[in-house]
Amino acid sequence: MRILLLALVASLLGATPALAQQDLGPDYVQTRFGPMGPAGRDLLQKVALAGLWEGPAGRMGLEKSASPLVREAGRHLVEGHADLDRRTAELARTLGVQLPTQPNEAQQGWLDEMQAAPARSQEFDRVFANRLRAAHGVVYKFLATVRTGTRNTAIRDYAKVCMDTVLDHMTVLEATGVVDFDDTEAIPLALVAQPSSSAPTPTLPPRAPQVTTSPQRQDSGGVPDGLLGLGVVTAAVAGIWLWSRGRSSRRMHP
Repeated sequence: MRILLLALVASLLGATPALAQQDLGPDYVQTRFGPMGPAGRDLLQKVALAGLWEGPAGRMGLEKSASPLVREAGRHLVEGHADLDRRTAELARTLGVQLPTQPNEAQQGWLDEMQAAPARSQEFDRVFANRLRAAHGVVYKFLATVRTGTRNTAIRDYAKVCMDTVLDHMTVLEATGVVDFDDTEAIPLALVAQPSSSAPTPTLPPRAPQVTTSPQRQDSGGVPDGLLGLGVVTAAVAGIWLWSRGRSSRRMHP
């Protein structure tokens, strides 16, 4: 009987991980890293797509700009996307995600715009820095959204690496000094701060109430606890003193 009970407990414990897996719908598949859904696939494809034009753009920055700052930004782009391309291809193979092989129409248009700009000119530097900075800003927000919500540990780690790389690229592009932050269409104004009446309030789990004892809390008819305690002690001392005195008097006057 004891052996049967032990076997039953072991089987229940072994089934716990499977029971704990949450069914998120037909768009999700279970992997050893956790559920893989549309956001994870979209992340891999978008990062691969970014590398298809940002890597070549970085090489143009190295070849066509006379500015040391633009050339430095180009170097960061080339090296950063070489690393991301490798990571993206490896993770896509592991998770069974098909990646794009050509830049999209908008990305190809930006590359054509850079290619048409005269070499060693301010026009090239302006197009290079502004197109790439605007694109990186959009990608960074997307990465943060996926990183915040994914249940897949591999995608979460990968998104963290992507965010670090994109932030590095944004920083060196801004350091060129030619990014036009007045172009609010390409780089929208930050609108996080809202009036308190319209700002969303996150829902947090309820916390257990904290019980505190104040030395001046009013109980027993409005008398402070401290005074009550002092009165009890005084009465006890007086009673002991009277009892002791009474015993002494009885011994002296039998």
